[in-house]
Amino acid sequence: MIPPPDKGIRPPNLTRRSLVALGVGAGVTALTAWGGGTSRGSGTGAAGLTPVTLALDWTPNTNHTGIYVAQQLGYFAQRGLDLRIVPYGTTAPEVLVSTHKADFGISYQDGLTQAAVSGGDIVSVFAITQKTDVCIGVRADSSITDPAQLDGKTYAGYGGPMEVPMLQYVIKAAGGTGKFKDVTLNTDAYQALYAGQADFAMPEPTWEVIQAAQVGKPLRTFDVTAYGFPAIYSAIIASSNHYLSANGDTARRFLAAIEEGYAYATAHPSDAANLLIQANTSVLGTQRQLVLKSAQLEAAEYYKDTAGQIGYQSEARWQALTDFMFRNGILADASGKPITSEPKVSKLFTNAYLPAGVTA
Repeated sequence: MIPPPDKGIRPPNLTRRSLVALGVGAGVTALTAWGGGTSRGSGTGAAGLTPVTLALDWTPNTNHTGIYVAQQLGYFAQRGLDLRIVPYGTTAPEVLVSTHKADFGISYQDGLTQAAVSGGDIVSVFAITQKTDVCIGVRADSSITDPAQLDGKTYAGYGGPMEVPMLQYVIKAAGGTGKFKDVTLNTDAYQALYAGQADFAMPEPTWEVIQAAQVGKPLRTFDVTAYGFPAIYSAIIASSNHYLSANGDTARRFLAAIEEGYAYATAHPSDAANLLIQANTSVLGTQRQLVLKSAQLEAAEYYKDTAGQIGYQSEARWQALTDFMFRNGILADASGKPITSEPKVSKLFTNAYLPAGVTA
């Protein structure tokens, strides 16, 4: 399901899961407004720089802060690159990357996994967020204080294939049966809850939860990983094997600039938020406090892993979520049928193009 235009500027990545599942196997039927064309890792860009394209997963938001910081502060140009950001449109970035219409694209762990098993040429090369950026949310004044109490309640979701299995896992882990009603969400999570349309939803802690508090509709949240659910790389940068094999040096320079951008965003969240807003005034100019609080939260808890690294991806984490998706029949081939053998996670991600300072 694609949310309506008034949904807000940053709905959970759950909203794109159906699109990813349908789009990659079918190929590209329409390109975004940037004009499409064949992806190139060589050639001449601005001032003799090498052009690199990056497709966004939604309108600019704090998941993208390090990218805009790197662009605004000249980190790409310093490495001989001309970054061209492809705005989000009707074609998912996973499709643009897989069909070699974009060199890189913003994705998320479960979406990329589905795109790959359905035939897409796509691999994750950088973890933007190291912490699961989705939680279970209820009204702050609700009598629900534990996920086990969600039995028999109504969930407002986005129709993604992993939502219900994930919630069932968490509810059962908390001591419930995992049986609840499921309705499709057509508004922001907190709006649905306060309008009485549902009892619980899955908002993003780094955006919707903050936004809900700011408009006087606060949420009580439950961290899904606290109940044993596998941690998710909720925002990643993807490329294709086709591009990487032909443009390895460019990819390394690109990710070095990206890493420097997120390092700056981690160390200087307020300044980074202002750079993000300056680059996207029409989208974010009226939401300065929301962007600032979100940037501060992501800098404090999301950009670095437990070892203090930026961009690094763990094989164990990829394996755990892939195991869950395979066991629950979530992963499907290009024809929409559940796959019969579990994919190798070594084909889904790589740390090989990260800066030398990041342990691979």
